[in-house]
Amino acid sequence: MKYWLIKSDPDTYGWDEMKKDKKTFWDGVRNYAARNHMKDMKKGDLCLFYHSQLKPPHITGVVEVVKEHYQDPTTEDDRWVAVDVKYKRSFKNLVTLDDIKQRKGLANMVLLRISRLSVQPVKKTEFDTIVKMGS
Repeated sequence: MKYWLIKSDPDTYGWDEMKKDKKTFWDGVRNYAARNHMKDMKKGDLCLFYHSQLKPPHITGVVEVVKEHYQDPTTEDDRWVAVDVKYKRSFKNLVTLDDIKQRKGLANMVLLRISRLSVQPVKKTEFDTIVKMGS
């Protein structure tokens, strides 16, 4: 199993919608590195759901990959893919970007090095730390 962080602008698709829908397709990614990460996603992988445009930016819960990559339905350009994810759990406490920056064990997260990447890998230890912070 692998772990990921996926970012969304709440005006586009927010956590409240994710909880209500229970399942959705993750689309609209137009960055090659993020696309390659989506191609690496496997059914059962877990993703941290990150709200990038809220103040403060934060991780609010976990979703699970339930369908591996396929042609992004929002474009006919076959370079771009989507995956399906389902709601797994909400955090009791939001994990803010500042919380992550202050935690020594998270100093090497991709989120802190390549902050604009909308789909990024997360190490198991980082994932576990963030889930614990949110619980």
